Amino acid sequence: MTRPEKDTNTMRALQALENADPSVRLRAALAIGTAPDPLFVDTLVERCAIEPEFSVREMLTWALIRHPPALTVPKLTDQLSSERAQARSQALHTLSKIGDRRAWPALTRALLTDPDDEVARSAWRAAVVLVPPGDEPELAGVLATQLGRGTRDTRLSLSRALVALGAVTMPILRAAMTDLDPHVRAHAIATERLTRDPDASVEFAIEEAKRVVALGAIGEKG
Repeated sequence: MTRPEKDTNTMRALQALENADPSVRLRAALAIGTAPDPLFVDTLVERCAIEPEFSVREMLTWALIRHPPALTVPKLTDQLSSERAQARSQALHTLSKIGDRRAWPALTRALLTDPDDEVARSAWRAAVVLVPPGDEPELAGVLATQLGRGTRDTRLSLSRALVALGAVTMPILRAAMTDLDPHVRAHAIATERLTRDPDASVEFAIEEAKRVVALGAIGEKG
């Protein structure tokens, strides 16, 4: 392929990422990932921040993974300070897929406790993948501050992240099991049980923990 022809194809692919039809954008991301080129990286990262369709975002992530981490990781970590929540969450999601620990310093406490649930969940997943050996206890301590937070899905994500860190979470969870907040106690009890039995149902563990907390409260009143 001659250079002018390649440049023309590159421009067409980049323009297709902005097409109103999501199927066109999906095919464009697939084509870009199939034939990686450094010229695509900036546009892929920028598109991740605004792409409304989940399937297209996943293909954009795949396309970025196909490029060298030395090119993609700095661009993605830059997105972590964006005011746009989707830019932060999608960059975190992609970094977790790339798995390059050079991104670890960018996973700040602010991201791990981000007020946007989707950003926080993405940060938890990325942190578990990227945490350097020996830093797990500190990470578990930060994650434990989020116990009792948000919707069922958010709590499930946090439980899975804590379980993935292994035994280092146990002392922190046991301390949280005596927290004054019943939501924190129930979440800690459920996560502690999942740490001991990773094959157990997350949903069942949380419901059982709620019953334990409720019975404990009744017993204290009696």
